[in-house]
Amino acid sequence: MKTRFFINFENSLNPKRILTCYVLQSYAIYITYCNVLYLIIMSKRIKLGFIGAGWWATSNHIPILQNRQDVEFSAVCRKGTQELEKVAKHFGFEYSTENHVEMLEQCDLDGVIISSPHSLHYEHAKAALNRGIHVMCEKPMALKAKEANELVDIANKQGLHLLVPYGWHYKNFVKEAKKKLSEKCVGEIYYILVHMASPILDLLTGKTSMIGTDGKTVENEAVNTANTEMFFEPGVDTWSNPEVAGGGYGHSQITHSMGMFFWLTKMRIKKVFAKMSGPDSQVELYNAMTTIFDNGAIGVVSGAGSVPPTQNFQLDMRIFGSEGQLSLDCDRARMDIQRHDNNNFSLDLKGDEGSYDCEGPPNNFVDLIKGDTTENNAPGWAAARSVEFLDLAYRSIISRKEESIECLNS
Repeated sequence: MKTRFFINFENSLNPKRILTCYVLQSYAIYITYCNVLYLIIMSKRIKLGFIGAGWWATSNHIPILQNRQDVEFSAVCRKGTQELEKVAKHFGFEYSTENHVEMLEQCDLDGVIISSPHSLHYEHAKAALNRGIHVMCEKPMALKAKEANELVDIANKQGLHLLVPYGWHYKNFVKEAKKKLSEKCVGEIYYILVHMASPILDLLTGKTSMIGTDGKTVENEAVNTANTEMFFEPGVDTWSNPEVAGGGYGHSQITHSMGMFFWLTKMRIKKVFAKMSGPDSQVELYNAMTTIFDNGAIGVVSGAGSVPPTQNFQLDMRIFGSEGQLSLDCDRARMDIQRHDNNNFSLDLKGDEGSYDCEGPPNNFVDLIKGDTTENNAPGWAAARSVEFLDLAYRSIISRKEESIECLNS
């Protein structure tokens, strides 16, 4: 008996069956592709550690980076057992400790973000850099010029990225100002005026909590600059205790304005004479300083920490040169250039374009580590020059005379 094989060509060539097979095969290929892509992404994730996880880190840096698929929260370090456990559990850190040396020794990290109190920045940043780890360190990068410049030297020698999160540097109109200044839009710089004022009186005086009696956050623009709702209250000592903060409005805020100035111009301070006051405060609230820079330019730098809490930060800069002047205003969102040859320039900006946010720096930090960019908009060298300026200013308060850059080596 012969077996007959019969092929039903009508069924095998049925368009619906062909389409179904095609869809299933395509879906299988897609799933395979996604799995491979996921494995590639996971293998290239940047392993981050955090030293200091208080108000600002948990309200800004960590939530921003939590949204990235290419970042792994490998380790966190902060003081306080309960607080540490809360952070580790909420954000999914694999490793947590109160000892930063232990964390650096036991964890394989690509980068470290430092948001500890001012007086600890140098120690923590140096420890990470010496282990070959890229660093983003909160401002001020250090309290002394010698320490800040040492951090820059270590990073340069080891080929590491060192970034200080100055959020305004990532605004398009501020980057345009830097571009124009690099093109000598005002010619040789002769005179500068840099003013900053902030709604941080309660933080600097340590008088009131950021949490009201109703359990809700007190309306304050300094707190509202964070990316998310407040996880912890700002540490009182971090801002108002001179032994922890190292100073008042200078280290907490003028580090922003002068960090921006030095980044924009690449100038360097030569001499500073300072006056400061702090009514009913352990740290200074007001700053007035006259300056001489390395190119011979002179200037005035001022600061005030008592803007009403519902009002915005003020950062106003005027740069006068041989060919004209540049005006940069973050409060009223202005960037324009007036030249003697009438070849003027002005950006059409919305009123809120200068409002402070700090999303750019942590993202820039990760992109630098990955090699996706080589542009560091808030480099350590600019932060170090702001520390040089502030170091001279605080020395001037003690000596009651003008202080020169030469004294920083002593």
